[in-house]
Amino acid sequence: MRIAMIGTGYVGLVSGACFADFGHHVTCVDKDAGKIAALHRGEIPIFEPGLDALVANNVKAKRLEFTTELAPAVADADAVFIAVGTPSRRGDGHADLTYVYGAAREIAAALKGFTVVVTKSTVPVGTGDEVERLIHEANPQADVVVASNPEFLREGAAIRDFKFPDRIVVGTSDERGRKVLGDIYRPLSLNQAPLMYTARRTAELIKYAANAFLATKITFINEIADLSEKVGADVQEVARGIGLDNRIGSKFLHAGPGFGGSCFPKDTRALVKIAQDHDVQLRIVEAVLGVNDNRKRAMARKVASLSGGNLRGKTVAVLGLTFKPDTDDMREAPSIPIVTGLLDMGARVRAHDPVGMEQARKELPEIEYCDDPYDCVRGADAMVVVTEWVQYRTLDLERLKAELKQPVVIDLRNIYRPEDMAAHGFAYDSVGRAPLPRA
Repeated sequence: MRIAMIGTGYVGLVSGACFADFGHHVTCVDKDAGKIAALHRGEIPIFEPGLDALVANNVKAKRLEFTTELAPAVADADAVFIAVGTPSRRGDGHADLTYVYGAAREIAAALKGFTVVVTKSTVPVGTGDEVERLIHEANPQADVVVASNPEFLREGAAIRDFKFPDRIVVGTSDERGRKVLGDIYRPLSLNQAPLMYTARRTAELIKYAANAFLATKITFINEIADLSEKVGADVQEVARGIGLDNRIGSKFLHAGPGFGGSCFPKDTRALVKIAQDHDVQLRIVEAVLGVNDNRKRAMARKVASLSGGNLRGKTVAVLGLTFKPDTDDMREAPSIPIVTGLLDMGARVRAHDPVGMEQARKELPEIEYCDDPYDCVRGADAMVVVTEWVQYRTLDLERLKAELKQPVVIDLRNIYRPEDMAAHGFAYDSVGRAPLPRA
């Protein structure tokens, strides 16, 4: 099959490279000439484990190419995937569909012969209807089926998620569209990946509902963590105890500083707005957003509490800035409100992240960045773990204590064992577990 992928962001580039690896011929299109030139040089604009090799292999095999020219790519394609950004619209939280609708109009002008146009971007319910209307308005003769095929990729594990998915959702009631998308995903039949066909609007809602539910699980365990601290329980054991119930499951029950990233905050806000537009109130999802926002700000106060209640003039070392490990994505990262809160309290902040510091500088330009975690903690009054990079799990605790001015560690990801920290003489606090008293 010949595929045009419109957009070379996270979803478009990963999806395009994986489709090419299935044996399809994929042309990735982007208006950003600099990004396309970089891809031609073999430079990957995002950090995703294994993506550089996957792209290089398929470019070499001539199954994957990059261009700024949309028309030729669309004219030759059996399927055109729209994988452009749908950020939160400034001011009201609705998904901004400017790029989706712009792509639809350009695609319409370039269509030749029967083509399936697929929204891969996360879009509100009814977007496919408008895409279809725009295409037929711009090109009344177009022989086109518009389908929805939402992505369910986790940053840091996107390639595996694409090749070994829990499910593939295809939203179209048109048999020709179902056949084309079935052929595109046929290589995954060996992995017995469930291919779920639904109506287009149902597929659009599945994506939002899934992300809102996972965000709810995270927020629920974070509130249980607060209760655990008050009553002397261990939230990690609580999470394991409830997660062993197969009706609940163990995933997304890790207490921490709150969820962030490119999907959960944006999509939960958009789902609330979709519901409001249809006179439905999603009280649970609204509460999830409020609790999550408050939690991020509360984490800075947690740092201050273990540091004697006053951070003015003190130096705080922050380990981890990206919203999760194995990505350089800083979108809605918990580190941003945490660091901002520390600065507001008068602290000096130094930070380290294995891959995210270039992106972090755009969000947090006023702090000091260190290339090594030990340099980051040297002379600091407290160390805060914000992102659970594996590198931080194996730091030498004796050296950490020697480098710190005060042996104070606030572990917002529970990567250390309290008994180990106590044995090394740290004043240690984590999430959902009783804090160790200062010596």
